[in-house]
Amino acid sequence: MKLRAVPVQYARLVRHRLDDVERTELERVDELAARLRSHLEARADAIDRVHVHGAQSSAIQRIVAELLEHELGFESEVVLSPQDGLVTQARPDFVFWLDEGRGILGEVERGGTTTNNHDLKDMWKAHVSPDTQHLFLVVPQANWGEGGHAREKPFPRVAYRLGAFFGDSRRELDVVSAHIFGYGRVDGPVTDVDLEI
Repeated sequence: MKLRAVPVQYARLVRHRLDDVERTELERVDELAARLRSHLEARADAIDRVHVHGAQSSAIQRIVAELLEHELGFESEVVLSPQDGLVTQARPDFVFWLDEGRGILGEVERGGTTTNNHDLKDMWKAHVSPDTQHLFLVVPQANWGEGGHAREKPFPRVAYRLGAFFGDSRRELDVVSAHIFGYGRVDGPVTDVDLEI
């Protein structure tokens, strides 16, 4: 049975000043972002079936990997080069190499998106990595409590929080763009009634 489709929410944040190379690079990043958004919309039923109370983000990550790894050539769990002066073993869910030393960091979040500040940690990872200048962040539109109620709605909070790092040179980090994708239903989790034929 096909469930009721929910559009994937999307927010695009871009540094306010770009050079010509970054502008050209951003066109390619935007194309990849459009493909990811289409994939998430096409796989909405599968995502809704695994995005339930107590599930792991790896279930969503596998669905995202269908496109990123298997079709577009993203790599998973790659340890990024450490930033000078920082001891880090940053290992994002996905990374895509645009060119030598230029890339996209991709992360899939679920339960701790805002409650454990995973969104800010992902932005920090993109900022300190000398290998990545773009962030793809896949987050839930809503996370469900045990009783089936929305206990939080991460997507709008993430877009607002990360938006603080763009638009003013004083606040901007070393990230050219952040693309935030909101997956899942907003009207309640999938139930047994939804799955009846």
